[in-house]
Amino acid sequence: MTSPLTLTARWLFPVSGPPLEGGTITISGPIIQAVEPHGRRHADLDLGNVAILPGLVNAHTHLDLTGLKGKLGPTPDFVQWLRGVVQYRRSLSPLQAANDIRAGIAECVRHGTTLIGDIASQGWSWPMLLQAPARAVVFYELLGLPKDRAEISESQARRWLEEHPATPTCRPGISPHAPYSVRGSLFETAFELARSHQVALASHVSETLEELELLRHRRGPLVQFLSDLGVWDSEGLIHDAESLVQQQSNVFNFLVIHGNYLRLDRLSKSWGKTTVVYCPRTHAAFGHAPHPFREILAAGGRVALGTDSLASNPDLSLLAEARCIRQRFPDFPGDQLLRMLTLFGAEALGWDQETGSLTSGKSADLIVLPLPARDAKDPHELVFESDLAVGRVMWRGSWVDENYYVSSAT
Repeated sequence: MTSPLTLTARWLFPVSGPPLEGGTITISGPIIQAVEPHGRRHADLDLGNVAILPGLVNAHTHLDLTGLKGKLGPTPDFVQWLRGVVQYRRSLSPLQAANDIRAGIAECVRHGTTLIGDIASQGWSWPMLLQAPARAVVFYELLGLPKDRAEISESQARRWLEEHPATPTCRPGISPHAPYSVRGSLFETAFELARSHQVALASHVSETLEELELLRHRRGPLVQFLSDLGVWDSEGLIHDAESLVQQQSNVFNFLVIHGNYLRLDRLSKSWGKTTVVYCPRTHAAFGHAPHPFREILAAGGRVALGTDSLASNPDLSLLAEARCIRQRFPDFPGDQLLRMLTLFGAEALGWDQETGSLTSGKSADLIVLPLPARDAKDPHELVFESDLAVGRVMWRGSWVDENYYVSSAT
């Protein structure tokens, strides 16, 4: 049995409490034994001018689209971009998809992510994430607007959930894709499955103006897109995105992906277990109206961060997402931003008892981030007003390199 290891650094950010200048974290095997202020305990290793933060949580990505990096960027024409994604997905062989997913996982880990929420076509990412140095929720994606396709999707999802029970590091979830691609009855089934299996549910909701036009008026560019795919069925559509959010009652956890155009005045004041997942750089690249994340937080809602996929983002860096927010909204509180980057995502994915903060008894999942050589009134500035990259990643008490190799912390 290895001896406990105590680390110290210029700043320690537990998230569950205020930042600790010169604080220490003691790790025993895969578990955090103690997090203490400076001077309470002698450190075995001083990491120097760095911050120790919890491992980051990417609450929304599509690992199977990693191969689109640099090949398909966001455009003002969302539907044209969507056509490119569909075309790429249809061209993928299982081997190509597996290679893309492995590359995506490696990029996530390199950027400090130790918990991933992946929306997976056919559940493809499960075996790869099962072996990865990270925790995960794999959201099996449901598609089906016409009745016959919805019934097939339901049957396949039920079977997949039965065949993929939770493991110590990987849990199943379910993802009815979006209101424009999923029949209303299939949404109802998905909520029922999430309740009965006690798994998280994620859906792209209120993402674009094209979606809102389709739901409200049964018209717009998505009609032609769905017709070209042979799946247009106006009778299957729900009437508004907000009605989905209201259905969250008794769902284990509901992740509203994007929520760019949610009408907050039409939502219940109680957000329950609903989390809006904001993908800042993808949101900015598509030129959407300002995101309501501040209003959601002010109303008592929870907002986590995601990278979306490499079909709309240059990389899978969660830290870059947070820094994008800091650049656009410099007055937004740093402690709140750090929670969006870590604990809020863990809560959204149902892993907050194990990870998301540096807390005694939780898993020793952390990152080491070099800091600029300057002082700051608020130490969060050193994290978010810098372009320095993650230096080291620890998962379950072991250091991880970008090739997935783990080594003892000692």
